[in-house]
Amino acid sequence: MKSIVICFSLLFGILSAQGQSQSSEVYAILKAKDSVLFERSFNLCETYHLNALISEDFEFYHDKSGVTNSKADFIKIMETGICNPNNPTTSRRELVGSLEVFPLYDNGTLYGALQNGTHRFFETTNGKEIKGSIAKFSHLWILENNTWKLKRVISFDHK
Repeated sequence: MKSIVICFSLLFGILSAQGQSQSSEVYAILKAKDSVLFERSFNLCETYHLNALISEDFEFYHDKSGVTNSKADFIKIMETGICNPNNPTTSRRELVGSLEVFPLYDNGTLYGALQNGTHRFFETTNGKEIKGSIAKFSHLWILENNTWKLKRVISFDHK
C-alpha cells in the first residue's frame, strides 16, 4: 500500500510539473492577464479593464473580507474602495516569485487553467509607502467564446 502511495505521489508530481511550463502559450497568456488585472486595474486603478477580464458569473473568496458574488459588485468595490479618487491611501501589488499555471482539459480540449501564486501588497498614505499583507491566490480562468475570463478567485493565507 505504501509503495502505491509513493508511486501516485511521484506520478502526480511529474504531471504537475509538466502542467506548469513557463514557456507554454497558456502560461504566457495568463501571465499577461495577471499583469493587466493587477498592474493596470489594481495598481493604476484603470478599472475599465475589469469588464473585459472578468466572467459575468465571477466569484471572489477572501479569507479576511468574505465573498463577493458578482462581477458588478467586485468592480463597484474596486471603484468605491481602493480606486476611489478620494481615498487618501493607494495600494500596490507585487507578485512574489513566479506564477504557476495548470491547464484544464475536457477529453483533450483545453477549457481553462488554474493560476496560483503569492503576492505582496503595499499601501501609500501621504507619500509614505509601507508593506501590507502577503497572501496566496488561486485564479480559475475559463475560455469563454475563445477568450480567457477570470471566473473564480480565492485569496488566502494573508499574513
